[in-house]
This record gives sequence, structure tokens and C-alpha cells, in this order.
Amino acid sequence: METKLERIAELARAYPSMKFTSLAHLLDKDMLKQCHHELAGKKATGIKGITKEKYAENLDENVEYLVERMKKKSYRPVPVRRTYIPKPGTPKKRPLGIPEYEDKIVQKGLAKILNAIYEQDFLDSSFGFRPNRNCHDALKILNVYVERKYTNYIVDVDIKGFFDHVDHKWMMEFLKHRINDPNLLRVIARFLKGGYMEEGRLYQTEEGTPQGGLASPILANIYLHYVLDLWFEKVVRKKCRGQAIW
Repeated sequence: METKLERIAELARAYPSMKFTSLAHLLDKDMLKQCHHELAGKKATGIKGITKEKYAENLDENVEYLVERMKKKSYRPVPVRRTYIPKPGTPKKRPLGIPEYEDKIVQKGLAKILNAIYEQDFLDSSFGFRPNRNCHDALKILNVYVERKYTNYIVDVDIKGFFDHVDHKWMMEFLKHRINDPNLLRVIARFLKGGYMEEGRLYQTEEGTPQGGLASPILANIYLHYVLDLWFEKVVRKKCRGQAIW
């Protein structure tokens, strides 16, 4: 499976305009079982309360049934269980969506595929939620500019409620820049529209991608790549006097 993902990454890197037409088949039994083994066991459960250990009791049968539903296009994610966790530095809390365990497996597989493609597209100035990158790396770059170059301004920006307000229509349009596999796009769209349960009530999701979902970080990065990073690189930077880093 890693070889297949590496090949996708090579193609994405070599052909920046290439659209991938056959990706959903990668979510096969072998990949999904690998995703299962990679998932942490001691995590909060979704609305059905199924744990990794419980799912593993009949792993082969469960994964085979999952693959069968995906092939028949009948697979639909279960609504996530919404809970709230403290927001660091403030008395406020932020919503967290806990997916059902089986949906975590599929989301992890989706994240692997999307990362293989879009890691080749993301700008070097992007650090959040990326493999082998973190906020400390970003601070090191900032430190170099502050200490060694003349600096007029440092702007700290936070996108309020970003995860809750991702536009689904635009999200799918951005994905289509690189993906032309309707089966994979269908699965992603169903995750976005999967809804959430809170205090026994089902809510529809017309926007946003739930914090807590394993595919949410890469989806967020894809969205921000088009609406923020490329905008800064192609529009804002050209209008800046002097040098601007992002």
C-alpha cells in the first residue's frame, strides 16, 4: 500500500496539473486493516460506543463488509458525537466531533490518499497539520527573519471558527482541481454532510468539517491552500513593499 501511495505522490509532484481518476479502489481490505492497526485504542468513542478492541473481535468480517458497502456505494458515515473541550487561553470551549470507530478507519485511509497528493502542492510556508512539520519549525523560520533581517511588522492572525464554517461547495470544487474520481469525492462529501448528535438530537451539517475527524486536518489544509496561501503568494505578496514572508 505504501508503494501505491508513493507512486501517487511521485505523479502529483511530477505533474502539478494532473487529475487523479482512480483512487477509491485504494480503500481496500489491506489498507483499511492497516489503518485499523495504526489507530490508537484508548480514544473516545462515537455514538455507537464501539471501541477498537470491539471492532477487532471480528476484524476480517467487519472490514470485508465495509469494503463491500463502499463498492456498492452504500457506505454512509454515522453522525459524529459532539462534545466540548476547553479552548486554551480562554474560558471558552470549542466543539469536537467524535466519529464512529469504523468511520475513523475510512477517514484515516482518506487522509493517507489526500496527503500523498497535496503534500506535493502545499507551499513551504505552510506548517499546520502537516507530516514532519509543526509550529516549532514555523517559529524557527520566523526567528531567523526577526534576528537577521530588518523587520517592520509581525502580524498574528486567527481565523475565528474556521473548522465550523468551511464551505462545502467550495471544498469540493477545490478537491476537483486534483481529483476526478467520483467515488472518492462521494465518500468525502458524505463525511462533510454526515451531521452530528448532541444531547440525543441529530443536527445536519450544511457547512464545516468537524474538529476531531481524522480527515479534517488535511481537508482544512487543502481549503486554506486555495483561499489563503495561494491568494497571499499570487496577489498580496506582489503588492507588498519590501519582502513579505507567510
